[in-house]
Amino acid sequence: MRRTIIAAAIGSIVMGLSGTAAAQSKQAKSAQVVKPPVAQAWIDVATFSGMMGGMPGASVMEGLSGLFGGKKDAGNHFGMTQAGSTGRWLDVTLYTRNNPALAEGAQAVPAGSLLAPSLTLIATPPEKPRPVPETDDEVSEPEPMERPKGKILFFWGCGDTVRSGQPKVLDMAQASPDAFAKFFQARRATQRGAHQAPGRPVWPNPKDARKVPEGASLVGEHAFSGEGVPASFKLQIASQQDFMPQINLSQRDAGTSTQLEWAALPTARAYFLSAMGARGENEMVIWSSSEVPETGFGLMDYQTNPAVDRWLGEKVLLPPATLKCAIPKEVFGQGGAMLRMIAYGSEASMAYPPRPTNPKIAWEPEWSARVRVKSVANTMLGMPGMGDAGRGDVKQKPAEEPKPLDLLKGLFGK
Repeated sequence: MRRTIIAAAIGSIVMGLSGTAAAQSKQAKSAQVVKPPVAQAWIDVATFSGMMGGMPGASVMEGLSGLFGGKKDAGNHFGMTQAGSTGRWLDVTLYTRNNPALAEGAQAVPAGSLLAPSLTLIATPPEKPRPVPETDDEVSEPEPMERPKGKILFFWGCGDTVRSGQPKVLDMAQASPDAFAKFFQARRATQRGAHQAPGRPVWPNPKDARKVPEGASLVGEHAFSGEGVPASFKLQIASQQDFMPQINLSQRDAGTSTQLEWAALPTARAYFLSAMGARGENEMVIWSSSEVPETGFGLMDYQTNPAVDRWLGEKVLLPPATLKCAIPKEVFGQGGAMLRMIAYGSEASMAYPPRPTNPKIAWEPEWSARVRVKSVANTMLGMPGMGDAGRGDVKQKPAEEPKPLDLLKGLFGK
């Protein structure tokens, strides 16, 4: 009897496995054949705003550069959508499998872009082989590394007071590698966007380094061309993927906290804020607007729509209807902090021809394109915000010449 029961059980398991294998085999046979697109384009759209050293309209990096005698306007070059300089920026990359060595292309743009009729795209030349330097036969012993000292304190959430259970503290002199990894674990869903590589023409470039004019709009038809690029490569950019407005971030002393306020951005999908600074000589402080512990180290960049929506549900990001957030004064005390805020736009992915609904028909797209959008603000916590200049309730101090050391002391200690 017992053997019969065991045999029956084994038979059921075998039949179940056979059924699962058959279902998987059937699914594999019915899976749609999807081929890579012949041509691809990546379009990154970014808006930056900020204030540094009492200079409205200057980003953090521009402000530091200006304070130390550098140029405040570095012009336009590829990668400005990641650089943080105040203004509106556009990076574009084009690629075609029909011509992997494509050196030049063009992007026809609508009249509203104020860059019409087209942008000239130029590929980065391949790097020349570098000579290998001669080395001595003797191998020097590496110097022993000294463990860093000090503590890192992490606070999170908007509010007038520090919440119970905060801060998380990492003692760098005693923390294990696992503790370091857990402390700095962060969410991120940034996919490939505009990038430079041989055979992939980009804009801007030395041949066409025009800046995006004030009032420019990307809404309308765009068309890519070049040797090996399909003639069908035409796409429509909607208002959801146009340049986002600058974040008009202001700060107000609310007694026990610093109240941050901003004007709504019509196309924002979500918001996130973070600050980093010093408290005393041996304490580094991190704060984020998340309702759950999230440092946000991976969030100050483009993120996918599904990730943004998921993190909204997890209360990591602030809903688009949110217009204010408070940072408790206790977080940074009398120390300084660098404050950053991002508004996520809606990413758009397009392809032609559209994917067939019948899985038996292979999908062979002639082209695909991805458009990513964001607006970022950089400023110093405790300084008048970008929208404070015209407010009557904000007392303006007499203009003083910025002192670089004074500005940096709060961040790095005395």
